[in-house]
Amino acid sequence: MPAYEVITGPSPWPARYTFSPAVRAGNLLFISGMTAGDESGKIVGPGDIVAQTRYIFEKFAGLLAAAGGGFEHIVQTTEYVTTTSNYGKTAEVRREFFKERFPTATGVIVAGLLREGALIEISAIAVLPELPPPPSGERAG
Repeated sequence: MPAYEVITGPSPWPARYTFSPAVRAGNLLFISGMTAGDESGKIVGPGDIVAQTRYIFEKFAGLLAAAGGGFEHIVQTTEYVTTTSNYGKTAEVRREFFKERFPTATGVIVAGLLREGALIEISAIAVLPELPPPPSGERAG
């Protein structure tokens, strides 16, 4: 049994990428830094940090669901931003997704991000429910 499971979410993950969108190790889920790039690679919400934040969290939702979790399981986020313009409005987007229980958060201002046009990149760590035991008659590992 591998030490971790790659989680790709509802969409196929392009083979050209040399990283996984998320990795589940036991009950921990590590979500790679995500920008608001759609499946064709175009930025959703050009120039709009709020729209980009919402799109990133929508991508998180698919990964979390594929791993058996939800936003209530995220315990930490790290946000890399290229601008503070309208950044305060991203708090409303966090409230849409996290409701009443907020994870820890770190915000970092950077000179730029790898995806052209990206104003924000977010990564996360979640603590998921324990994996169910294997069906009776099967042995783990």
